[in-house]
Amino acid sequence: MEAAYEPQTLQEAIQCFSDAENCLNYLVARRPEWKNGVVCPTCGSKNVSFLKNQLRWQCSSRHPKRQFSAKVGTIMEDSPIGLDKWLPAMWMLQNAKNGISSCEIHRALGVTQKTAWFMLHRIRLAQQGKQGGKLSHEVEIDETFIGGKARNMHKAKRERVITGTGGKDKTLVMGMLERGGNVRAMVVDNRRKKELQKNVREHVEAGAAIFTDELLSYDGLESDYQHAVINHAVEYANGNVHTNGMENFWSLLKRGLHGTYISVEPFHLFRYIDEQACRFNNRKMDDAERFDVVVREISGKRLTYAELTGKVGETEPIN
Repeated sequence: MEAAYEPQTLQEAIQCFSDAENCLNYLVARRPEWKNGVVCPTCGSKNVSFLKNQLRWQCSSRHPKRQFSAKVGTIMEDSPIGLDKWLPAMWMLQNAKNGISSCEIHRALGVTQKTAWFMLHRIRLAQQGKQGGKLSHEVEIDETFIGGKARNMHKAKRERVITGTGGKDKTLVMGMLERGGNVRAMVVDNRRKKELQKNVREHVEAGAAIFTDELLSYDGLESDYQHAVINHAVEYANGNVHTNGMENFWSLLKRGLHGTYISVEPFHLFRYIDEQACRFNNRKMDDAERFDVVVREISGKRLTYAELTGKVGETEPIN
């Protein structure tokens, strides 16, 4: 197959991926398991032929599913939506600073809102890339609560949903940012010492300098880390002792959740966190480079509609 053309802007991407062969060339060049040539996903044979009239491949060995498309073995498997819509959707989500809603994808690409919602969640699965080693050097650690704002709710809903003050009835998210590097954020059950310190030790290299607020749950980390604390009741920074980098990430995350997605179920919150973390960690790249990153992560991942909605065992819609 021909060398893949690499678009640099959204306009170029839409023009390029309107051609089915361009889509195939681009995907084949980026699938890790196909770096030495296309292989059959069923038997692993390299002896496959390309059926140009069908834009798919056929394995020379006789077995079920000997014909396969570029979608097989990726987040797009079993989707009737064409690559001419899938690839622009990936570009738009990966490069929209505050995220992009399913309604906008529905209007821009001409698919239903339900299909767009399903597509975006599958793309978010691809954005859950490999984390690599532990964070090191200087690491900021903080937590935040995610949930609806009481002042934006109707009185009846506010009385039903808001049953306490502070973080009650909200979801707790913990984040760790290596200064000048990557962020990791995850939903946690509580703010107790056992829970928070377990995550710190899991994701941060021993001996690193860590910066937190005055939350008592972080007491005791001094034995493994260079721990400095900033008292937010007095100041937000004291030299290089601050958590302003993590606060910046929380700002970006909440801007997307409140402004673009409006209402996110706690069941799906971790997917939106992974989406924002992926964009943040690739913030020094241009649009084409960020798009390239997510395309290389689509293989070996599968998310069905039943798994997404928590209705495993029920009949799935065609999307």
